[in-house]
Amino acid sequence: MTALVWAIAVVVIIAILGFTEVQKAKHRARNGITTDVMGNEKKDPALQREVEELRERVKVLERIATEDRETKLLSAEIENLREK
Repeated sequence: MTALVWAIAVVVIIAILGFTEVQKAKHRARNGITTDVMGNEKKDPALQREVEELRERVKVLERIATEDRETKLLSAEIENLREK
């Protein structure tokens, strides 16, 4: 029975470590942090700038999509594009 308890504990620890590594990778990707061969973290300025530009584009698209008077026009344009 103790072997089963130890096996379960090992599986739980490995699952926690795996989850932590995935969360760290998501954080690094979101913030443009890369690592070199030695594992040192560094921020890539070009990547950081691109991420910021994309965030600004998303904000603009969200604003366009949520404008009330433009919503019907936008919907009509999307439908016209689908028909082509």
